[in-house]
Amino acid sequence: MVESVGYSSACQGCGAEAACCGVQALVGEALRWDVESRCQACGFAVAVCGGDLPEDLRGRLLAEHGRARLQVAPPARNAAVMRVLRSELGIGLDGVRAVLDQVLAGQYEGTLPEMELLARKLRASGIEATAARVVD
Repeated sequence: MVESVGYSSACQGCGAEAACCGVQALVGEALRWDVESRCQACGFAVAVCGGDLPEDLRGRLLAEHGRARLQVAPPARNAAVMRVLRSELGIGLDGVRAVLDQVLAGQYEGTLPEMELLARKLRASGIEATAARVVD
């Protein structure tokens, strides 16, 4: 599962505008953010693998590819769902209750790789879960 976004940034070699392609991928049981940059002016090229997805580029991914929604089949076991959400999202008890409410209401959204990762983790815990593109 992969989503990509093209953008430009300053070349590390000469400072000119370089073409970049960022890719968010679900690899096994983990999300990856990889970037490849290439400068037409000086030929400098670099690939950076395994970094963190910048929030502004996450917004671009959502805008260009659309949102995906995490869905759990009723009756979901709330405690088990909360355990997975706390573990995967790194949030506390207060925060996980709000996220659980969104998940149960079918309103928890993100990129497709993000939602599929959560769905896989939930399924591994015995909870029927899917990630699906939001159709507006």
